[in-house]
Amino acid sequence: MDARTIAAYDLHASSFAADWEEGQAAPDDLRAVVQRYFRSAGLTADVGCGSGRDTAWLAKNGFPAIGIDPSHGLLEEAARRHPGVRFQRSELPGLGGLADSTFANVLCETVIMHLDPGIIATSVRRLVALLEEDGVLYLSWRVTEGSSRRDDQGRLYAAFDRSLVDAALLNSRIELDERVVSASSGKAVHRIVARKT
Repeated sequence: MDARTIAAYDLHASSFAADWEEGQAAPDDLRAVVQRYFRSAGLTADVGCGSGRDTAWLAKNGFPAIGIDPSHGLLEEAARRHPGVRFQRSELPGLGGLADSTFANVLCETVIMHLDPGIIATSVRRLVALLEEDGVLYLSWRVTEGSSRRDDQGRLYAAFDRSLVDAALLNSRIELDERVVSASSGKAVHRIVARKT
């Protein structure tokens, strides 16, 4: 994953966590999609869990979950804010420490735009590999038009061709594919729900 982005999350972990947990509206659109498509039996991986907001919600709503993030600072915030929820450090594209065919569901909400475009397809293939047969992937990314850029904190927002994602999902069944404005962040995101076949 992009080192400057991880460093920004480590440095500003408490302020990012406060914004996601208290500053933003609840991600009701994400939750509705999860409740519609995710399998309720089996483990769910929340890859790029940040402050643990979504991991904790999953665990409380019938989706036993583990939150995964590359930022030590965010994982400390997640553990503090959501005691009793399981968190683990790992990062795309490899996601070391996570075995293939382990999860009923994988949630990867607005993460892949922080990756160099050269590893996006590999990362998405790895997310699919985590799934059991018939498992469900929710994948979304913030849409960046034109060229890649960094925000004031140094986080990378990559502009990339959607075909990178499509190629990685070639052997999956697409059940949802839409561009929307996120209910929580107010930013344009593209989201896909894919079932492993």
